[in-house]
Amino acid sequence: MQTEDYSLPVLKAPSYDVVIVGGGVSGSIAAIAAARLGSNVLLIEEHGFLGGTLTSMGVGPMMSFHNPAGRQVVRGIADELIQRLVRKGASPGHIPDTTSYCSTVTPFDSEALKIELETMLDEADGSVLYHTQLAAVQTDGKRIREVIVCNKAGLTAIPAHTYIDATGDADLAARSGVPFFYGREADSAIQPMTMNLKLANVDTAAIRQYATNHPDDFLWHGGVDVGLERLKSSPRLSLAGFLHAWKAAQERGEIDVPRDQVLFFETAEPGTVIVNTSRITGLAPTDPFQLSQAERIGRQQCMQIFSFLRQHAVGFEKAIRMDTAAKVGVRESRHIRGLHVLTAEEVLGQHDFDDVIARGGYPIDIHSSDDVETRTQHLKPDDIYQIPLRCLLSEQMENLVVVGRCISATHEASAAFRVTPIAMAIGHAGGILAALAHDEKVPARDVAHESVQQILLRQGAQLSTG
Repeated sequence: MQTEDYSLPVLKAPSYDVVIVGGGVSGSIAAIAAARLGSNVLLIEEHGFLGGTLTSMGVGPMMSFHNPAGRQVVRGIADELIQRLVRKGASPGHIPDTTSYCSTVTPFDSEALKIELETMLDEADGSVLYHTQLAAVQTDGKRIREVIVCNKAGLTAIPAHTYIDATGDADLAARSGVPFFYGREADSAIQPMTMNLKLANVDTAAIRQYATNHPDDFLWHGGVDVGLERLKSSPRLSLAGFLHAWKAAQERGEIDVPRDQVLFFETAEPGTVIVNTSRITGLAPTDPFQLSQAERIGRQQCMQIFSFLRQHAVGFEKAIRMDTAAKVGVRESRHIRGLHVLTAEEVLGQHDFDDVIARGGYPIDIHSSDDVETRTQHLKPDDIYQIPLRCLLSEQMENLVVVGRCISATHEASAAFRVTPIAMAIGHAGGILAALAHDEKVPARDVAHESVQQILLRQGAQLSTG
């Protein structure tokens, strides 16, 4: 697309110590972490609320804070958030995953999550700027001098000492000149997008009974016996199934969603479920026209899914459609090429890093870009992998920290840590790193990783696999 050199008025904002672009959970936790260390923090978000994939994209539950054996690997500010929600009755906490894909899942009330993130940021004296998008980046050598944002006031330049890219798509990094690769490095294929659907008035007791009596109609990743045992005890329902009716509906032409199952999760509110089943392939979330097309396709798919559930799925006969998500869910786009590129071999081999800043226990979970299946490389029960600090940093921009799913990693490795608990742990470290870079008046990559680790441990994170 050809562009012309327009001269537009740009307002000037005060300077901040740390500016975070993107108010999803990774960016929100980064902002809270930096503000708690005394930094003057501004968090910029395109919607009118925080939470990103968990609120605007309707994703839920969080999965997983634990490794396959049930050992908790994500703590710190991320787990503090969950415990605050539990105390307010907005989450049952970490509970058994009845699909047996993970050891645990963490349902939550999305409205309460928005408020709790704001409350935690307010308590730390951080600031938030809603309804604002990144428009441009001004650089000076290896430093970002200011970001230019667009909102109701027009264009505003915001200077800062250190910036954090929490956009999910590495928008800030890419516009700063940081190299990246898109999706799978060999062919740029990315995981498909999904439009999530929330339904109420679902008879989960009837579904439990049906699944118990017809286990062959569901997928049990950890085995039928494990799934059925968890089905008896878990306070909320998670299932992937209705396999026979779904396949029959596809063969009749009632459904054209390229997926082999119906996947749904009960929220913190009993009888309310999130249906994570739509699959939108072949479109790029970083192209605004293709993203717009994905939104339309996603809503059309959700209409098909809702109709199928009402007509053919036990327990959904009287379900009420609450809404589709405000934004289509994006699993993958850009990955920066940072100081270290994390690989699947390092994830599966539990590679030890001196500069570890986060841990994970979620499997390599790849929704196929060209098939109906989800391809999983499960971890061994006691496996725990590490995320190194170097994956958050680049050679090109010395005052830029990247957090969330777009850090420096391969397509396969990112499919493991892209989930929200691990993304929050990465954000926690990124916020600390940015605050220290400001305090020490040094480039982010010159901050000693031991300093970041010490503060993480002091704030409740766990970094050792021992």
